[in-house]
Amino acid sequence: MSSTPYSTLDGVSHPYYPTSAGVPHYAANTTPLFTILFSFGGLIAGFIGFCLGVSRYVNPRLQKGEMGVISWFALCGFLHLFFEGYFVLNHATMAGSQDLFAQLWKEYGLSDSRYLTADPFMVWIETLTLLLWGPLSLLTIYFLVTEQTALRHITQIVVCIGHLYGVALYYGTCHYIEKYQGLQYSRPEWVYYWGYYAGMNAPWAVVPVLLLWNSAKEMKKAFRVADGEGAVKKGL
Repeated sequence: MSSTPYSTLDGVSHPYYPTSAGVPHYAANTTPLFTILFSFGGLIAGFIGFCLGVSRYVNPRLQKGEMGVISWFALCGFLHLFFEGYFVLNHATMAGSQDLFAQLWKEYGLSDSRYLTADPFMVWIETLTLLLWGPLSLLTIYFLVTEQTALRHITQIVVCIGHLYGVALYYGTCHYIEKYQGLQYSRPEWVYYWGYYAGMNAPWAVVPVLLLWNSAKEMKKAFRVADGEGAVKKGL
């Protein structure tokens, strides 16, 4: 989408908010947005399809609900390890790059310019995401497929809590800075704030809650069985 360019003190013109933000070496995307999104969607679909195919091959007994959980954690694994991993490794230079992921980040940056200015909070939280939530998402798939139920729910709970904590920090820090420091990181157009910033991150505030509820129910069942077996052994 086209956006009005702004010129900062360093002389580099860019379309991001705040208008005074320094985005060194910025170069506008050269690929049409539809092509960028279509290519990215294809990569995601291919990765999820691969994970589902391998999972079904290893364990043909998987149910639809379990395949849905695998799809979710495959999505998380892909985004955390590859897309966000790209940001962690290239945050200082991607504003001037034309790689697929660089162009995607420059587009998303219209809703949150902290990704284009190497904001320390964003670099650090994305580094944790890369190192922790990415591998644990794929490990959760492994435990689910191999029917290691206890371990699956442990990693599922850890990842879900991590996602909820991360989303709370992400939204919270941006809101705090906007309210108390008067800085706005998202362009004013509806699509950037509500479509990109709010909408694209909303699933990580909703799905983890549903998965935590699922884990809580399974743990409750397991404790009931354990309590029953304990009572039998005690002769109660």
